Amino acid sequence: MHKRRIPMRMCAGCSEMKQKPELVRVVKAPDQKDDVGNIITVGAVSLDLTGKKPGRGAYVCRKTSCLKAARKARRLERAFSCQIPAEVYDRLEEEILQYESQ
Repeated sequence: MHKRRIPMRMCAGCSEMKQKPELVRVVKAPDQKDDVGNIITVGAVSLDLTGKKPGRGAYVCRKTSCLKAARKARRLERAFSCQIPAEVYDRLEEEILQYESQ
């Protein structure tokens, strides 16, 4: 039987390549545009716990140290070329703390 390949992604905090299931995905939804191509609404930034949401993704390890490093260096802002709301960081921190407490 053929072994299934697990995709690798880079953590925005520690810059290590890890297997996709080990990371938390942050996604920026696609911008909505009119017929001419002008942006109507900018895509929202949110957590993607399933890994299936459409849009540009960035990944962070399930460690608080990686989240702090990514936030301090503004790596998620650079990945998405936009400001990240504090609610997204708070939700991401909750998710990581919940994972670490298990």
